[in-house]
Amino acid sequence: MAEGWRGPSAREVVLSLPFTGLWLARNSPARRVPSHGTDLMGERYAIDFIGVDERGRTAGHRDWRTFLATEPPDRFFAFGRPILAPADGVVVAAHDGEPDHAARRSQLALVPYMAGQLGRIRQGVAAIAGNHVIIELGESGAYAALVHLRSGSLRVAAGARVTVGQQIAACGNSGNSTQPHVHMQVMDSPDLSVARGVPMAFRHFRERPAGATRFLIRQTGIPGEDAVVEPLPAADVNH
Repeated sequence: MAEGWRGPSAREVVLSLPFTGLWLARNSPARRVPSHGTDLMGERYAIDFIGVDERGRTAGHRDWRTFLATEPPDRFFAFGRPILAPADGVVVAAHDGEPDHAARRSQLALVPYMAGQLGRIRQGVAAIAGNHVIIELGESGAYAALVHLRSGSLRVAAGARVTVGQQIAACGNSGNSTQPHVHMQVMDSPDLSVARGVPMAFRHFRERPAGATRFLIRQTGIPGEDAVVEPLPAADVNH
């Protein structure tokens, strides 16, 4: 269950990481707030997670497309990985049907994509969030959003009750996304067009800070920028 949100002065909402395995934290509110440079669509405290391998790579293959063009999304480790409910709650919105578009690591491919940013904003929530699920977090008055999900992967619909750790979808590259990842945020409203961001933290995970070689155990916190994180199994929480 979410903890403590009762208004702007309340404590952060504490959740579980919405996946298993290794993921890289980007646009972390541990680095700056607003984390994504805007308060629009409840993004003030949002964080992105990109699936990686043991070496911290987001994809296992590079070729001429990596440097000069777009790449297929299934080239990336994150694409298709299970996305889990970060808390017990009730699904209040579940949107599917947005396509998973090509990924872009190349600066040449990113330039025209960024030029279309304003147009996507004008198209509305679906063009930015892509496929997404929004969960009401018990009686906390807060809502968790997980966005950029894989087309056709949603396993829940509005009205469904979910439990923490339950698979709700798969990671995709829909909406305003340059490579497969999951964007997560907590908000004071289920309506992304008017929502305000709510502070959040995660429980029971290990974190390898950027530039470090060893993992640290975190009982509660927000991953640092470019840190690699992995949820701790329940049996390891107190070890």
